[in-house]
Amino acid sequence: MRFFKDLSLSAFTAGFVAVLVGFTSSVAIVFQAAQAFGATPELAASWMWALGLGMGLASALPSLWWRKPVMIAWSTPGAAVLAVAGMGHSMNEAVGAFIVCAVLVVLAGATGWFERVMNRIPMAIASALLAGVLARFGLGAFIAAQTALPLVLLMLGTYLATKRLLPRYAVPLTLLVATVFVAARGQLAWSGVHFSLTWPVFTMPVFTWQAIVSLALPLFVVTMASQNLPGVAAIRAAGYGDLPVSKLITISGLTTLVLAPFGAFALNLSAITAAICMGREAHEDPARRYTAAVSCGAIYVVIGLFGAAVTGLLTAFPKELVAAIAGLALLGTIGGGLAAAVRDESHREAALITFLVTLSGVTLAGIGSAFWGVVAGAVALAVQQLGRRAPAVEKAPAGKDIAASGNIAPDTPEAAAPGAGKNI
Repeated sequence: MRFFKDLSLSAFTAGFVAVLVGFTSSVAIVFQAAQAFGATPELAASWMWALGLGMGLASALPSLWWRKPVMIAWSTPGAAVLAVAGMGHSMNEAVGAFIVCAVLVVLAGATGWFERVMNRIPMAIASALLAGVLARFGLGAFIAAQTALPLVLLMLGTYLATKRLLPRYAVPLTLLVATVFVAARGQLAWSGVHFSLTWPVFTMPVFTWQAIVSLALPLFVVTMASQNLPGVAAIRAAGYGDLPVSKLITISGLTTLVLAPFGAFALNLSAITAAICMGREAHEDPARRYTAAVSCGAIYVVIGLFGAAVTGLLTAFPKELVAAIAGLALLGTIGGGLAAAVRDESHREAALITFLVTLSGVTLAGIGSAFWGVVAGAVALAVQQLGRRAPAVEKAPAGKDIAASGNIAPDTPEAAAPGAGKNI
């Protein structure tokens, strides 16, 4: 099978790091969301079953089919919304709201309106958006030094040395050295690991207008604006602009629709974990990076089947290790995104505004900074270019690796996606 020929240690490690980062950074929010609806331990475990299988299959199968990295994740801001708004609603009402949200996502993908909006966003703005989303994780790698200086210095030294000598294995070797270091110091919390199968629990949906207004609509808005928007930016900045965005949105909505009665509240395109699996650290050859997404998907399926055990295993790693490995794995993508964002002088200020607003983490009307960064950048660009004629955009072949590394490919970044270079 071609997959096993294309698979490499660096790609598998990228998949594992993506799971480690994505899971440990937000699993607590998911459990809080489940508890807001009065979930029993069995229901909370069922949520992990549904989310794990949904993310795993929706990532692995399309990646194998298109041989391009497709990364699906749960909606972290969506979980935060549910954790706050869930009080006063039953689990049955919550499931009904999940189904309504899933139907709206399917319509957004099937009609193609979301992709048409994304096609109007200039590549400089999209690259700045991605850099702003990921830069917080880059900062986290060094903020972790405040509480774990020896660990962070060891990881940074290992990364720099291996990047010079064995660049393809820089992240795997850094993770290995860090794991050995924390294990030797007794900082791995193995006590939380208990192996047992997770069984799904079906919840009959109940549809009420109160739950639709207070749960389904906010969940849909934050998922599209705060998750799918930077997710598409990650795809295009990495040079995979020929991936069918509308189909991917539809797949995420249909998967949510099927698994909603078991606890899958919202699945969407990933940005942070996608950048890990789509970057040069996963593999030098962009055509083989899909194996990282497949590996990530396979691990998510295992999480779904052995939810309690894998949850304990992944959360056994110190939070400083997780923060540092995430930041180091994303350095190349952050640098590439910034370089693409400021390359065109006519878009530079608007791109910087997008980057700074996104990096600020500001939340307005319950919508995260990723959306407001694009809005601010689009307004700035519109004001700057009012009355000016748009310059011609040179097209580049699809699939080129543009912002997945620290260097900009010789091709024009604006050509990473159909319609790129147009203003909103």
